Amino acid sequence: MRSCFNAWIVVALVVVPVLLSLRNPRGETENTETTTSFSDSSFSVKLANTLPFNQRIRDGSNLEYDFYRDTCPQAEDIVRSAVTRIYFDQRDVSPALLRLFFHDCFIQGCDASLLLDDNGDRNRSVEKQAVPNQTLKGFDKIDLIKEEVEQACPGVVSCSDILALAARDSILLAGGPFYPVLTGRRDSQQSFFKEATDQIPRPDDNIRRTLHLFNLRGFNERETVSLLGAHNIGKIGCDFIQQRLYNFQGTGQPDPSIPPDFLRQMRLNCQDNKNVSSDEFSTSVISEPESVVVHSDSGMSYMQALSSSVSSGAGFDTHYYQSLLRGRGLLFADQQLMAEEKTARLVSAYASDDGSTFRMDFARVMLKMSNLDVLTGPQGEVRLNCSQPTSS
Repeated sequence: MRSCFNAWIVVALVVVPVLLSLRNPRGETENTETTTSFSDSSFSVKLANTLPFNQRIRDGSNLEYDFYRDTCPQAEDIVRSAVTRIYFDQRDVSPALLRLFFHDCFIQGCDASLLLDDNGDRNRSVEKQAVPNQTLKGFDKIDLIKEEVEQACPGVVSCSDILALAARDSILLAGGPFYPVLTGRRDSQQSFFKEATDQIPRPDDNIRRTLHLFNLRGFNERETVSLLGAHNIGKIGCDFIQQRLYNFQGTGQPDPSIPPDFLRQMRLNCQDNKNVSSDEFSTSVISEPESVVVHSDSGMSYMQALSSSVSSGAGFDTHYYQSLLRGRGLLFADQQLMAEEKTARLVSAYASDDGSTFRMDFARVMLKMSNLDVLTGPQGEVRLNCSQPTSS
């Protein structure tokens, strides 16, 4: 047992740092004042705790590698096994869990506040009821994993840690990069409906608003462009494309920036829906806007967005960025990455190699995201049921 533990320490402190040490992309010039350098080859689990954040963000410095090694040493194995089992039964669980994780972390940090129910209280609104969150899936999968962990270690492992681990494991199963997840998060006792309604990025946001929302949470342009690459997997639902195709910014016409051949292709996949409202259109630009009962099941992936003459892999490669270079972004907010010189250079850089630069950047920024504004120590609680606070 000790030798296995030591092996994991070696992986975390030696192998992972080598894999995650980054060079400056060819499309990005050095700017030490406004960007975080990713060229430091001394990256380690310790450094992961001290990545720069703005002052309002708790940086996760109280998180630990293998936090549950004494109280629930099998916790991460249970999560990994459950996610693997679910994935081979339902492949779209990867983008669903990734999007769930992003929506949780983006609002008041990675604290599982998104998972809370209103428990029938009509005077109380919770995050999952906010319009941008109404198409989220995967809540039941987190509940299932939590039940398995609770059977082994009652009242020990937080829902926020389970969500962070499950998102990482699902990304890996979908062909994405590995990144270390530090643990020791605590669960929020409250949910943030108004913040979720107002602050989740929208698919019709322009580049300035997208960069502003991410910058408020400590992410620079490079990190933002890398995070948006999560669209490599999953499907963009037609409900979140239709206004761009049929009533762009209330004009009754399509977005004039869409190439005519691509517009025809998108309209074949997404028929006109006169009932799409601006409220229904408000949703996240991260991962796939999945459907619920009131939404259409149809949609497109970024694999479809590329022309048949362009070769691409099936997962975390460069096809998202190649699509943007060709003007074939599915969401307006995605294509807007080409509207500013610096983000356009980053898109070009990510699209110009075999995907290794993007994968390394994505791993690092996901580690940073997972430490965003976390609760630790005496803060928050460990829920027994992820949808209900333990203490009221």
